[in-house]
Amino acid sequence: MIGRITAVIVAVLVGAQLSPLGLDAAARSNTPGDFDYYTLVLSWSPTHCSEPEARNDHLQCRRRDGRRYAFVLHGLWPQYERGYPERCRTRKRPYVPRPVIDSMLDIMPSRRLVIHEYRKHGTCSGLKPAAYYEKARKLFRSITIPKRYINPFESQFVSRGDLIADFLDVNPALDRDMMAVSCRGSGNRLREIRFCFSKDGAPRACGPNENQRSLCRALRLFVPPVRSTAREPDSPAQRQKAVPRSPLPEPRVIPSPR
Repeated sequence: MIGRITAVIVAVLVGAQLSPLGLDAAARSNTPGDFDYYTLVLSWSPTHCSEPEARNDHLQCRRRDGRRYAFVLHGLWPQYERGYPERCRTRKRPYVPRPVIDSMLDIMPSRRLVIHEYRKHGTCSGLKPAAYYEKARKLFRSITIPKRYINPFESQFVSRGDLIADFLDVNPALDRDMMAVSCRGSGNRLREIRFCFSKDGAPRACGPNENQRSLCRALRLFVPPVRSTAREPDSPAQRQKAVPRSPLPEPRVIPSPR
């Protein structure tokens, strides 16, 4: 009898640990609006543009007008305290109108990504596309980007701790437990930074979904420089013209070489 009881206890404990997402996600049913907090995900565009699959990405990585992107909006993800909902069922087909798509391209330079993010994550927010992306833009604007990451023309190496400290210095409302850094690839390239917000849009501590050890264990990160076309590097004169005058995380426009 004791052996059977022990076996049952072990089975319960193992079952609770089978998934890193815990029981929260399994017990909830992807109902729109039923989530605990948001994760705002900012991607480091140069890392994407340095990858082979970005070779034909003319909108973000190989523009002819010289526009460059540093941190861009990847998405706004509804989260459970453990786990997350996705592709929530809505009464109507999750269609993203063309004007909404076009309105996001300045900070989210991929039409396919705008559509994908709403279908996978936005449907779980309980918001229609226009309202969802309005909220995403508002939270994106609420994050101040440190000067060294606005429009860097040179490669940088930075410790993960210094990267977080740089953001905390210019975002006094944030604490370390409200953000997490993701890296990948050769040299542990900076991939993205995640920021956590309440459903009302106030900064809050992240949950286990943003576990730092699983997102990036490296202590030192490679931060590739911004780029716009295949004709790199630009001349010093062109770089001087492209020096940003505003600390806002906007893409920068420079003259295109002929």
